[in-house]
Amino acid sequence: MDKVIDVAVIVGSLRKGSINRMVANALIKLVPKELKLAVVEIGDLPHYNMDLEATPPVAWTTFREAIKAAGAVLFVTPEFNRSVPGALKNALDVGSRPYGKSVWAGKPGAVISSSPGAIGGFGANHHLRQSLVFLDVPAMAQPEAYLGGADKLFDSAGKLANEDTKKFLAGYLQAFAAFAAANAK
Repeated sequence: MDKVIDVAVIVGSLRKGSINRMVANALIKLVPKELKLAVVEIGDLPHYNMDLEATPPVAWTTFREAIKAAGAVLFVTPEFNRSVPGALKNALDVGSRPYGKSVWAGKPGAVISSSPGAIGGFGANHHLRQSLVFLDVPAMAQPEAYLGGADKLFDSAGKLANEDTKKFLAGYLQAFAAFAAANAK
């Protein structure tokens, strides 16, 4: 049997009823046997400030260890002003420091963006990919995942109710499993 890849799922939205949190939860239910998904929380990370590196906050250390232990990363994010939410950008910064000790380097990654809007967070998806290039996170190019009208994909309990989206996300995860295995460190 092939090794199961532990995937750190980073949800860019901090909102309790976040569509992107619902997408992450749906992914966890659809996960193929080759992957194990676990959300790594970013909401409690203090803003990155190099002055704190002398005695890093416990939240930074815990986050860095979780990302370091993962074999791959999956970002699920909304779009804020054609970019990623500040909390997600802060998580990227915390994980990339101190200089030369980035926990992101070499980890295969993928990006799913979702939004109530028609273009499904396209701007955030591509802006995040720019950062991933610098962070040395090889990002899966195809299939791309932009979930437009995402507020209508879930039932009142927050469960994915759209069968076409379920099928798409299951296929996306299969493609990511193959990509992560082929690009594992």
